[in-house]
Amino acid sequence: MKSLALKAFSLALLVTAPASVKAGPTQMGNAFDYQFTSIDGKPMPLSAYAGKALLVVNTASFCGFTQQYSGLQKLHDAYEAKGLVVVGVPSNDFGGQEPGSEGKIKEFCEGNFGITFPMTEKNVVKGPNAHPFYKWVVEVLGPKAAPGWNFHKYLIARDGTLVQSFFSGTAPDAKDLIAAIDAELAKPVAGQ
Repeated sequence: MKSLALKAFSLALLVTAPASVKAGPTQMGNAFDYQFTSIDGKPMPLSAYAGKALLVVNTASFCGFTQQYSGLQKLHDAYEAKGLVVVGVPSNDFGGQEPGSEGKIKEFCEGNFGITFPMTEKNVVKGPNAHPFYKWVVEVLGPKAAPGWNFHKYLIARDGTLVQSFFSGTAPDAKDLIAAIDAELAKPVAGQ
């Protein structure tokens, strides 16, 4: 019964939510101001990816959208050489769908989906205890852009500015997401 209720909730989110939210021309701060800890327990400053576009995605191993891991890995493989880095941020915030330890999450992702893109340790992505990166996203885009479920995506430009938010139902190969990534990667890198 709980699973049926979660599926109904997920479907309601998809039907009622817009596909994405775009950032305005001015923003406070920059994504490269924030740091995560990697799934292996090492510092993971987003500034290490300066000059690259990022797709930051909150993930979960036991979600109806978990199959998006395959598409995210394909996206990472296809666009890494062009300057895109997919960053997975495991979170247990929605339906308790990421209950495992970092070791279990890494094993699940690598074993089931061949994940090679960087992943962080498990983080809170919503509410007052959200990781500072996610608080910044809400400051820039407003409360409607806060993650409403697992596999919410944020596109970050090569200069660290927040470009756009894509809701959970947006597949990694969705035309609007690919178009936004292509547009960001077509822009010149500062200093080159």
